[in-house]
Amino acid sequence: MAKISLRDKFSEFSEHWTPKVIAEINDYQFKLVKIAGDFVWHEHEETDEAFIVIEGSMRIEFEDYPTVEISEGEMYVVPRGVRHKPCAKEECRVMLVEPKGTVNTGASPGDLTAPNDDWV
Repeated sequence: MAKISLRDKFSEFSEHWTPKVIAEINDYQFKLVKIAGDFVWHEHEETDEAFIVIEGSMRIEFEDYPTVEISEGEMYVVPRGVRHKPCAKEECRVMLVEPKGTVNTGASPGDLTAPNDDWV
């Protein structure tokens, strides 16, 4: 039962596209991730995915929907099963909220698939 400083947690890692778990509530995890450039197209068949922009701005591209721009202090929930690709021109710091065990690349494993349950 200790407070968590997002600024301190972000300072503990430098790599992009590797979500780090900072807390759990029931079966959900709060993850911090630094993003820059383009991620991979993917979907999460079993769960929605929440993106909360802490610092910077990003966009989420969709195959069947218009692109969504998300700025600092805003959030967006990608519904389960919707194919999407997160992107950021400059480094963006994001909090993700998703169930334990959610793989960052969904059912599309590859070079950007990060270790799961990596705590910082």
